[in-house]
Amino acid sequence: MPREIIRIGVVAERRPPVTRWSTGELRPLLVLPVEPATPPGTRLGTEGGVETWYLGGRDMVLWSGDAGHHRDNLMSGRPSVWVALRGTDPARAEVMAVTVDPYEGEGLASDPELIVDAVPMPEPVARAVAAFSDRHFVDMPFKKRKRLPADPNSIAARAPRVLQPEDKWENRKGRRSDP
Repeated sequence: MPREIIRIGVVAERRPPVTRWSTGELRPLLVLPVEPATPPGTRLGTEGGVETWYLGGRDMVLWSGDAGHHRDNLMSGRPSVWVALRGTDPARAEVMAVTVDPYEGEGLASDPELIVDAVPMPEPVARAVAAFSDRHFVDMPFKKRKRLPADPNSIAARAPRVLQPEDKWENRKGRRSDP
């Protein structure tokens, strides 16, 4: 199956804790269309207690079988990249996955150990995804299937839908039915 790999950088923000018993919250902020030379786990800045961190680069794989999903994402009005993180310490947080497939992003969000967010898709990434999707998209027309009429002579049509009285446990009063 044809595929294309796009290497992108991930930037996250860490908000301070709301109470003294909680830890700060680390959330994906944006993706960079080109992986910078900055080492992973680098703090980029602080403003009002909110820290911005570069978490590192990650390969985003586009599969030809998902071209329709990529197209759905691009046509949604708000093209997004789903970023899945593990960990709350920005210096050691791990970027687990990056995808533009909205259905894969939804599946990642079901993992309680991951922090998953949809961030805006940069224009260069959107152009690359659109070009890949145009090359590999195959339109599958909807074809409604007709139901076959029921065959009264089939075994399934004659199978009982309800247990017969002799098969019911309450009629046996706990006795075994076989001698």
